[in-house]
Amino acid sequence: MLLFLTAVIWGVAFVAQSVGMDYVGAFTFNFTRCIIGGLVLIPCIMFLDWLKKREKKNSEPEKQDRKTLLTGGVCCGVALCVASNLQQFGIKYTTVGKAGFITAMYIVLVPLLGIFLKKTVGFKVWISVALAVAGLYLLCITEGFSIGWGDFLVLLCAFVFSIHIMVIDYFSPKVDGVKMSCIQFFVCGLLSGVGMLISETPDIHAILQAWMPILYAGVMSCGVAYTLQIVGQKGMNPTVASLILSLESVVSVLAGWLLLGQKLSTRELSGCALMFVAIILAQLPQKEKI
Repeated sequence: MLLFLTAVIWGVAFVAQSVGMDYVGAFTFNFTRCIIGGLVLIPCIMFLDWLKKREKKNSEPEKQDRKTLLTGGVCCGVALCVASNLQQFGIKYTTVGKAGFITAMYIVLVPLLGIFLKKTVGFKVWISVALAVAGLYLLCITEGFSIGWGDFLVLLCAFVFSIHIMVIDYFSPKVDGVKMSCIQFFVCGLLSGVGMLISETPDIHAILQAWMPILYAGVMSCGVAYTLQIVGQKGMNPTVASLILSLESVVSVLAGWLLLGQKLSTRELSGCALMFVAIILAQLPQKEKI
């Protein structure tokens, strides 16, 4: 449920992201929203730490835990920065439908990467992956499919997002998820800020004009959704997690229909149905061999 809520927030954020890009560049948008996301989590961390100290007064954080937390946060932040900026630049050179489909290819890439990391993937999950890919195709691709420069950038984005999911899967059971999320936003924001200063001309007036989509992307998409992703992925198969997160494509179409007046065709509704079937199939309990 936490990952499904994450997908809903990300799907709606797609609208905010599109509107925000009308005012600011890709690096500027990612810089401002990630810094906001990190700042939002600071009071949350302080409150949670206060609750922990109240319950366990003699609990002292170990240096090894802090080192693991910092390492995980930096790794997640670097992966998030590369993936999110590749996506932003890729969308400039390709259609939204192609970008949505290619980005969601991480649901195929995650189990493939999992094989190299000795993750077991059942036959049922592979069927779910096939159904999800078919659903995403019906949902997003409405024209002839061809690989261009923008498509290549978004494909790289999907690969890096797959790595991001695997990194979270490795570090989330070992550290505080909210703290790691906070670190990754500041790392992603600072790296995006470097790119902003080098390749763009930051304009505070333009940022203020885009305050609403930036605020939603920062508070909800970054501060809330990515934290829910880290917490929700604890103890879960990363392939199943990626399938649930890929529902953001479905939600983005629904958000476009509700907020922008875009209508869903029969083809798109069929894609939504296939996606939900894939998610349900992946979540069904597997019979244990006696």
